[in-house]
Amino acid sequence: MRFTSTPRGARLARRLVSHRLAAWGYPYDSGPNETTTLIASELAANAVRHGRVPGRDFHVRLIAPPAASGAVIRIEVSDTRAEKLPTLTTAGPDAETGRGLYLVSLLAERWAVGPRPGGAPGKTVWAEVSTGSKPSDSC
Repeated sequence: MRFTSTPRGARLARRLVSHRLAAWGYPYDSGPNETTTLIASELAANAVRHGRVPGRDFHVRLIAPPAASGAVIRIEVSDTRAEKLPTLTTAGPDAETGRGLYLVSLLAERWAVGPRPGGAPGKTVWAEVSTGSKPSDSC
């Protein structure tokens, strides 16, 4: 799905992820849904804040196995700024920003950054979330 590189676009991306996971058998209050939605929110916010190029959208791709399969949910967020790679930092106690990727690193089974698919300009940041044995298990 494609979204405008605005705060509204990031908010819509987060909502789409939550709704799509619920439709695929991961209830809104389940661990996989809540965790993946939080990660999607952080990655979308980073795409808007740090990966924005005027007039260019960011993309979200969500891949989820059938509920209760014990596999992983994968969320990918692509933007058009290849020169601004995300870095994992530790924010100071008084900092108002800088904790997003730290949260992603704690919540995701794995995460990384790579080139956008198909040779398009930019980068893709992805994360994988364990579904556990049942969708209602917490991550």
